[in-house]
Amino acid sequence: MAQLFDEARGLDIDEVCLDLSFFQISFLSLLQGLTEFLPISSSGHLILPSELFGWQDQGLIFDVAVHVGSLIAVVLYFYVQLLELLIGFVRSLIKREQTEASKLAWLLILATIPVGIAGFILNDVVELYSRSMLVIAISSIFFSLLLYFSDKPKPVTLAVHELTWKAGLLIGIAQLFALIPGTSRSGITMTAALYCNLSRDAAARFSFLLAVPVITASGLLKSVELYTADTSGSQWLMLLYAASLAALVAFACIHFFLKLIERIGFLPFVIYRLCLGGLLLVIYFF
Repeated sequence: MAQLFDEARGLDIDEVCLDLSFFQISFLSLLQGLTEFLPISSSGHLILPSELFGWQDQGLIFDVAVHVGSLIAVVLYFYVQLLELLIGFVRSLIKREQTEASKLAWLLILATIPVGIAGFILNDVVELYSRSMLVIAISSIFFSLLLYFSDKPKPVTLAVHELTWKAGLLIGIAQLFALIPGTSRSGITMTAALYCNLSRDAAARFSFLLAVPVITASGLLKSVELYTADTSGSQWLMLLYAASLAALVAFACIHFFLKLIERIGFLPFVIYRLCLGGLLLVIYFF
């Protein structure tokens, strides 16, 4: 998520690289779709192709396009629940009615406020370190260990609608760490949710829903820039293809992740992130 606030700052279309081959576009879009909602850090993976294969950096415009694709995936997957949340939120404003849906909607807003404020305040810091391999490697290892210790058997677990406002705010504050590249936005929010005694399924669902306002805000800002910029038709087609492919893969990831997470737990993702962080450290130092 660190890239998103960097990407929303108003960079010119000429400052990014859109000169990618079809294979590179496809590979990077698949990579984004696979990693955005899994607790394994998409930023850690998107830096690898340029380091391992000598590819040019894909650029911030491309990153935003595939993040928008990820947003489309989560909105389509949870469209029924998102509609319920919207209706509940509106009714809570107009009729002062409080339902499970309205309470969850307010919790998502509350949890989004900290990272929204911090993201724009720390723009320069995010830009400075957003592509640092060393930062990504260290944070990938450190936060994977936090995820490991949070994923312990609990005598009682909570569903999403049982989340308190204090727990929602804590998850929102934890999301601030996602500004550190390599942390994994989904990983840190799931970690915090598990510490708040949510079940694995509930932690994943709340994390996915929490992604909607963050990616929406950043994507809208950059989409306006893209519309007003001098972007060629071929570039628009490339961005559309990248977003569509990322959306399809991300949709599948969300579906199978929710199907499997209660059975497999987070240990496979912890091990994978430790290996990824170790690989990045080896590349960096050697």
